[in-house]
Amino acid sequence: MRTRMSRVVAGGATLALAATLAACGSGSGGGSSNDGKIHVLVYGDSGNKIEKQIVDTFNKTSKVKAVLDTIPGADYQQKLQTIISTPQAPDIFFHWGGGSIKPFVKAGLLMPLDDFIKKDPNLDNKFLPTVYNSSVVDGKPYGIPMRGTQPVLLFSNKNVLDKAGVKQPQTWDELLDAVRKLKSSGVTPIALGGGDQWPTLMWFEYVYDRVAGPGLFEKALKGDKDAWASADSKKALGMLKELVDAGAFGKNYDSVKYTNGSSPALVAQGKAGFELMGSWYYSQQQTDAKDFAAKGLGYGPFPTVPGGKGDPSDVVGNTNNFYSVMKKTKHPEAVAEFLKLMYSDEFVKAQLSIGNLPTTTTTPQFLDKSASPEYSRFQYDLVAKAKTFQLSWDQAYPQTAATSMHQAVQQFLNGQLDEDGFIKAMQALPTE
Repeated sequence: MRTRMSRVVAGGATLALAATLAACGSGSGGGSSNDGKIHVLVYGDSGNKIEKQIVDTFNKTSKVKAVLDTIPGADYQQKLQTIISTPQAPDIFFHWGGGSIKPFVKAGLLMPLDDFIKKDPNLDNKFLPTVYNSSVVDGKPYGIPMRGTQPVLLFSNKNVLDKAGVKQPQTWDELLDAVRKLKSSGVTPIALGGGDQWPTLMWFEYVYDRVAGPGLFEKALKGDKDAWASADSKKALGMLKELVDAGAFGKNYDSVKYTNGSSPALVAQGKAGFELMGSWYYSQQQTDAKDFAAKGLGYGPFPTVPGGKGDPSDVVGNTNNFYSVMKKTKHPEAVAEFLKLMYSDEFVKAQLSIGNLPTTTTTPQFLDKSASPEYSRFQYDLVAKAKTFQLSWDQAYPQTAATSMHQAVQQFLNGQLDEDGFIKAMQALPTE
């Protein structure tokens, strides 16, 4: 499924591709060949039918035509890095924001979109600010949202919860109480695909935000290594350890994977009560366990931590996918016109029809026509009301940090690393 694979590749869970950007710099061609067209490079998957539709719409009125180029998902990051500093580079390309484009910005390859926005403010104000800001680098916008947002939610099996006398937890204490009751009822309280590592990271992201607020991670991302050794950091680690010691994830979570469907199956089959996962989980369960998705699948926001510095409305996850523009494109005017379609009614309705949730300010008026109206409205309201939407750590950091980060969170949770070991591992991550 596209959303699941997008998350895996975006987070570097199985493809922390280490192609370097040493070749990036002066002399790059920018823009794809001299064929008089603009080339739009996207991640190849089922979402491409909408991207093709938008290209066709653009080409009906534009003198400069657009061409949609796709790279199969498993190869996307590697091939993008291979061509981005060559004459074969696209004019516009798909990415995940955050750390995925910082090296390109540093290499001087990308066009800041300030001038586009001055001519058309809608390229800024037609999108939710918490999402849009994920593609702002050093104070300048480099990306326009496309496709849909993917916040991380706490999913549940409502029938399992009912039998154990548990409700969707609103606070951390309620979550711990639910863990105890579910364990006593003979099920694994929380399914976790620890074998993939990146699902474990989601627990760290939320607990750190609830305890410390987004500031701690923002400082760490800017190179402040002391942030990881702060009192708030240690408190968050203590809470995560408390969850593990309570038996929240069972004993075999490191041998369970999300990517092969094992952890979602535990929830669908009534063997686990909860699973923390990106919003694509809903459509996955509709595909893999249709009856359960229709009658038993619950969902809600991550619990609050009373006294914590994080706003209860904060969310984490994949803010969106984005289009960025090569600085040396030969057709900036046509590119600007193409990007305007990313907030068009046609774009919003087409994305909703395949289960994506665009983050334009006009999206609410079309939610009733989405594939799952109630769920889409819940997600949109959650993101729209969020004080901050923190990009997944493994996307916010450079890709070269992903593998070490994943190993650190896995090893802390399973006891191979103690508090000091985890802190040192995070302090050693490259931030550029």
